[in-house]
Amino acid sequence: MPRYALKIEYDGRSFSGWQAQAEHPSVQARIEAALAQLDPGFAAGARIAAAGRTDAGVHATGQLAHADLTRIWDPFKLAQALNWHLKPAPIAITAAAEVPEDFHARFSAIGRRYLFRLIARRAPVVHERGLVWQVQNPLNVEAMRQGAAHLIGTHDFTTFRSTMCQAASPVKSIDCIEITEIALASGTEYQFRLAARSFLHNQVRSIVGTLERVGAGSWQPDQVKTALEARDRAACGPVCPPQGLYLTEAVYPTNPFAAGEGRAVWSD
Repeated sequence: MPRYALKIEYDGRSFSGWQAQAEHPSVQARIEAALAQLDPGFAAGARIAAAGRTDAGVHATGQLAHADLTRIWDPFKLAQALNWHLKPAPIAITAAAEVPEDFHARFSAIGRRYLFRLIARRAPVVHERGLVWQVQNPLNVEAMRQGAAHLIGTHDFTTFRSTMCQAASPVKSIDCIEITEIALASGTEYQFRLAARSFLHNQVRSIVGTLERVGAGSWQPDQVKTALEARDRAACGPVCPPQGLYLTEAVYPTNPFAAGEGRAVWSD
């Protein structure tokens, strides 16, 4: 059975997250329903696997999933056919590629990258509603960068993970937390870019929510280190809402789409 990698973007507002659920709409189920229109295996209940299981309300510009199909497709035509059957759902397949059978969207990934968008302004956000987290007052970006520096590297992130997290260990390595400040006509946008091999449940939202408290002046930057070392969920700042969070990229030893529309070269 040929295996295909799919690069996916979606607006998470319409879904209860990536993962298929019996009574709630999900991105996974919607794509599988589109595949069922094209492939008898999915009509019989086959599943796809993804690089990251985003929560309800979380968006993606670079989610990656793989699917095993019963026929060989031209990757471009596969993406176009899926996009036709996905309408009018806010989901798009932006690329497809045939990959070796040992490629796995989740387990072959060596990195994930997320973006969190926060806008500070007094007037309600209109055009970006549901796509950003809004606060009313400007934040101190330098203080947030100082707080974020305590989280870079390998740490026990018990403080910054959900109590429902199913990961075997709270120890993770964060490679980068980059915070940029963008002037807007009526406010300021703050973009938080985080990169790691993998993240714990709610880790990104817990970190951004805590750093927002630093930027607002409610926390000192060194309190982030104190919270981290506490290894106690109660020491975390507030968890920010999901609508500003985007999965932007899943990283692999070889880019599955590097070969264009042909078969991707895979190496461990």
